[in-house]
Amino acid sequence: MSHTIKDKLPLILRAKRIQGQVQALVRALEEERDCSDVLQLMSAARGAMNSLMAELLEGHIRSHVLSGRQKPTAQQVVAADEVIDMVKSYLK
Repeated sequence: MSHTIKDKLPLILRAKRIQGQVQALVRALEEERDCSDVLQLMSAARGAMNSLMAELLEGHIRSHVLSGRQKPTAQQVVAADEVIDMVKSYLK
């Protein structure tokens, strides 16, 4: 079973929260709010999207890259952890 199916409800809730943030951004633009307010809304939405992307990438690596016919070696697990840490750091 895919990690996105197993974690479907929390992922959908996070995506809906992001959707709400983007809708707030659209409203702020329509209302011609101050640019600092708009930038703050954009930053929050981007942070939420990056956080969700990092979570999904980690799940993908652990579920699809490391799992296979053979159990991953300790070296492969360490390498995967390093990639996951780099991606999370990049997306912050």
